[in-house]
Amino acid sequence: MKEKLDKLIGRAFGKPLYRIAVILLGLPTMLVAFVMFLATGGRDKEENQKYMSQVRDAAEQDGSLSRIRKNAEAYLTKKYEHFGKNTADAEFRKELEKQIKEDEDAEIASRMDALYHSMGKERRRSFTQFLCKALDNKALLVLSVLSSLPMYLLLLIFSNPYTRYIFERLIMMVFVAFGVVLVVFTILHFASSDPAANVLGETASQEQIDDFNRVHGLDQPYIVQLWNNFKKLATFDLGNSYSGNEDVMDAILRRFPVTIELTVYGFLIAVAISLPIGIISAVKPNTAFDYIFMFLALVGLSLPAFWFGMMMILNLSINHHILPSSYVPGVFISLLMPALVTGTRLAATLTRNTRSALLEVLNQDYIVTAKAKGLSKARVIIKHGLGNAMIPIVTVAGLQFGGSLGGSAVIEQVFNIQGIGSYIIDKQFLPDIPAILGGVVYVSIIISVVNLLVDLLYVWLDPRIKSRLKSQ
Repeated sequence: MKEKLDKLIGRAFGKPLYRIAVILLGLPTMLVAFVMFLATGGRDKEENQKYMSQVRDAAEQDGSLSRIRKNAEAYLTKKYEHFGKNTADAEFRKELEKQIKEDEDAEIASRMDALYHSMGKERRRSFTQFLCKALDNKALLVLSVLSSLPMYLLLLIFSNPYTRYIFERLIMMVFVAFGVVLVVFTILHFASSDPAANVLGETASQEQIDDFNRVHGLDQPYIVQLWNNFKKLATFDLGNSYSGNEDVMDAILRRFPVTIELTVYGFLIAVAISLPIGIISAVKPNTAFDYIFMFLALVGLSLPAFWFGMMMILNLSINHHILPSSYVPGVFISLLMPALVTGTRLAATLTRNTRSALLEVLNQDYIVTAKAKGLSKARVIIKHGLGNAMIPIVTVAGLQFGGSLGGSAVIEQVFNIQGIGSYIIDKQFLPDIPAILGGVVYVSIIISVVNLLVDLLYVWLDPRIKSRLKSQ
């Protein structure tokens, strides 16, 4: 436990942002430890530097440092040659210098420890070493946990590469949300439209307009209004809309279920269509199947969503009465037609992406090897081909899914669906600033969450990404 805590604190202090966070969250512990460190935490700096100079000179004279440099260069050269990299570029020199410095520092540190031990002295320690040594005392450790619990929670998150990655992305989402508010509010604030005049109508008097602006804070300077919106976002209070005075958060939560239903059904339809077609087109390139499927995918991309939706209403609802022409809450079949329109457009993009990604993989050498080993064609395509082509497919699918969760305004308008997209569009022309800000922040957070899930899916799909994540 002690060694793990020492290692965690050392690693956290090695990253600037985590160092600041650990110090702030563990301020009581850090202040006490720093005072103790200043009072008892080290030897004379000049003495330490003198001994270090002597040790370095001795290591240089006996050839230890020269041997370290040669070994580091030989190791790194073999590594670069193994991976087919050029040893003459700047990247090699930079990595070599870093490796040599690490090895030399380790050698000097080892000799310094031996020197101080032979003299019966204690070598000067860094603040983190002193802190870890102080926390060996169980009583001090318990007091530290009680007074600086947030710091230990952060270290617990930092200890696992997956929780650390998720935590970092969640922090990034916070900055994204505030950045979205800054950009969107600035655009709306300096737009030519006057919310008061648009909400109250042409017959409103100047006194009514001034009263509206005062109630909603629109008479205040830009920077004050921006700060008020930041505070609302920080407290999860999106305020009330100008039109109808409804709570923005409640309005978004009411419209969220139908949007996610439409997106999920449309996405399932898209996957069911695109994956088989994309695989067949990649396995049989430049054949009649390939040309027909890619032509249909291009047609699907080219068709305007509003026109396609209206044609389906005309044929399936008005002419043949097969499906309802508009969405009815609680009636599943009424969501089928808009889901088909959504899924068709998603499928067109996913089909082309699946074909290109799989086609590139099927031309790799390891696919030829798998075939030569006698594996069945289906096993080669599904396991070795599609498995390695999933990264670009998942990337595009995640982006499309996140964008659809943000609300497809055109499809929602055509089928009279009270979703997020139609909500933002309806409020845009006033402009109803609280409603628009709430809707856009929701979309940005949803897309960020979907991107996070896609990145975590990368780790499961590609062991190389998992290894890189653990090494950070």
